Amino acid sequence: MTAAAVDAVALAAAVRAGEVSAREVAEAALARGEGLNPSLGAFAAFAAERALGQADAVDAAVASGTLGDAPLAGVPLPIKDLVEVAGVPFAAGSRALAGTLAGATDVSAARLEAAGAVTVGKTATPEFGFPCYTEPDGAPPAVTPWDPTRMAGGSSGGAAAAVASGIVPIAHASDGGGSIRIPASCCGLVGLKPSRGLVDTMPSRLPGPGLVSDGVLTTTVRDTAWALDVLAPGHHFFAGLDAAGTDLRIGVLTEPVISDAAAVHPACLAAVAEVAELLGALGHRVAEAPRPFAADRWAAFDAVWTTGAASIPLPPEADPALTPMTRWLRARGRAVTGVEYAAALGEIARLEWDVDRAWGAFDVVLTPTLAQPPLPVGALRNDADPAADFAAQIDFTPWTSIANLTGRPSVSLPLVRAEVDGVVLPIGVMLTGRRGADATLLLLAAELELALPWPRTAPGF
Repeated sequence: MTAAAVDAVALAAAVRAGEVSAREVAEAALARGEGLNPSLGAFAAFAAERALGQADAVDAAVASGTLGDAPLAGVPLPIKDLVEVAGVPFAAGSRALAGTLAGATDVSAARLEAAGAVTVGKTATPEFGFPCYTEPDGAPPAVTPWDPTRMAGGSSGGAAAAVASGIVPIAHASDGGGSIRIPASCCGLVGLKPSRGLVDTMPSRLPGPGLVSDGVLTTTVRDTAWALDVLAPGHHFFAGLDAAGTDLRIGVLTEPVISDAAAVHPACLAAVAEVAELLGALGHRVAEAPRPFAADRWAAFDAVWTTGAASIPLPPEADPALTPMTRWLRARGRAVTGVEYAAALGEIARLEWDVDRAWGAFDVVLTPTLAQPPLPVGALRNDADPAADFAAQIDFTPWTSIANLTGRPSVSLPLVRAEVDGVVLPIGVMLTGRRGADATLLLLAAELELALPWPRTAPGF
């Protein structure tokens, strides 16, 4: 039994029942990962010794009947390389941190391991997770298994490539402006950014302005709910998938929000139209949703984002090893005054209030996840002009950061595929719910999965 054959829920059940050993599963994932990594760019580092030790511990507990509550027992689950795992390389996608070994294990990784997950490695990320593509210097780019000439997205691009190729059924991810949902769309996966504060990262990481949420990338809605129960102790999202469906008010918005220049690909518009029609057929009330704010008001996010870049504790001598994009972001962040930063936080709060008013009539708002299908590798990165690079990223992702600014849960679903330039590619659609209504969003996602199922891995994998 392999990660490509079943999802995480089924794989953990098989391990707990003794139908397959955790060591066999881990060995298969490591071998597959090492074989595919040169062409997919999924992993920044492997952790074979740690993984096999954890797998053996799971098998011993199964044999002795002492496994206890281990919902992810024996599931190979890599950790994004923005999060530390003790004794495992930690570079955050940057040459400036090359050779660094983590001294402690982050709380999110620790929760997953405590649930029985096997840490097979660290997945690739762009430098410090800033770009929406994963093209780290000195390493192969993370590409979508649907077409290895095209990007896997970012910043959880390595995680998405690992799951969509069947190396693992699930991977840790994080989202500060779309970094779970962008790769989910590019790679044909389920990617949920939880509500602000649902997944507590203290004491490992400060929540800061509340833009970033930890989560996972998966092939099924139930895997996402299952893992969210682990990352957010005390919640029961998986059990909630058995609840009866409700009549929801669905708003539909295809006009770009954070960009006035974004061109939306016909395939992305068609995907939203198809899903909107399906939602109506399922009994939900579907209506047009307004653009909640003008694009120039997104500057509050920009000021906070660049200040975050400037706040990374790096010595001055590290600058030459950084990408032009990171150096540009840090320079802009250093120019933001304390008064300007405070004003930006206030504007984010006002934006949240304005979005609540604009979308108050809807339980969920449906948009494209991205303005384009997955782009060719290098299509966005522009080392000679980081400002143009940044503007192109905004045009590519004109909806995702709304959920980060407002703290709302938001999920990209791989409901639609389209032929683009002779290649069939996944086209993600995004559902954004009310703050704290993650259970409702997951229930709707599960309803859509049942009505319009998707392939679990890319063709050929």
